[in-house]
Amino acid sequence: MSEPIKVPTMAEYAAQGKMPEVLFFVGCAGSFDDRAKKITKAFVKILNKAKIDFAVLGTEESCNGDPAKRAGNEFLFQMQAMTNIETLNSYGITKIVTACPHCFNTIGNEYPGLGGNYEVMHHTQFLKSLLNEGRLKVEGGKFKGKKITFHDPCYLGRANGEYEAPRDLLRKLDVELVEMRRNKSNGLCCGAGGAQVFKEPEPGTKDINVERTEEAMETTSEIIATGCPFCMMMMTDGVKAKNVENKVQVMDVAEMIANAEDL
Repeated sequence: MSEPIKVPTMAEYAAQGKMPEVLFFVGCAGSFDDRAKKITKAFVKILNKAKIDFAVLGTEESCNGDPAKRAGNEFLFQMQAMTNIETLNSYGITKIVTACPHCFNTIGNEYPGLGGNYEVMHHTQFLKSLLNEGRLKVEGGKFKGKKITFHDPCYLGRANGEYEAPRDLLRKLDVELVEMRRNKSNGLCCGAGGAQVFKEPEPGTKDINVERTEEAMETTSEIIATGCPFCMMMMTDGVKAKNVENKVQVMDVAEMIANAEDL
């Protein structure tokens, strides 16, 4: 049986008078969605392997407020944001890493206006920095030579200009990286943003996630890699809609790194 994953909380650190190197902000999807929980576990395994001193807020963590804000409920957004900011500031948090581009964008760009100033990193940026510092090794492993395409999450790419960190990590896995027709600043949304993931799509001829899955299938890739739990849900549903689950996998970059080395 594998060892249980160790995930310390900020409350435990504070009780010992210690401060972790980084706070891992898990987010709603990574905490509650069964598929996204696998991304959370994979990322934690990598952090433990790299001997990173990290903690989570645990039950003290609230939704970052992004869905409320995008759906037009600014009041609810500010309530949720202020709850988190009070908690983060009470612990003296300065550095945050998250596997969700929505948390990354909201905490990094919208919390400062409400009194929450932190250095916020997307998990692919953090993993790349560990790689550069020699604290993490990423090698081909089981993905070597496999054809992979990367789907850019909107809030990582177009909203924050980060296109290279996830691709650099994938290249370290010695994969054959094939770009979709629409990629990087011209990438297509998976259809989940703006709180759309929580509702049925408006009437139309085709769902956005199906359109995007078709673009991924054009590359004849074995794996659609992504860096967002909402993109993960939408692309997984797209693969199911096209009946290609036996040919195409959808994986987060962190899962690929963890799986490459069987962490």
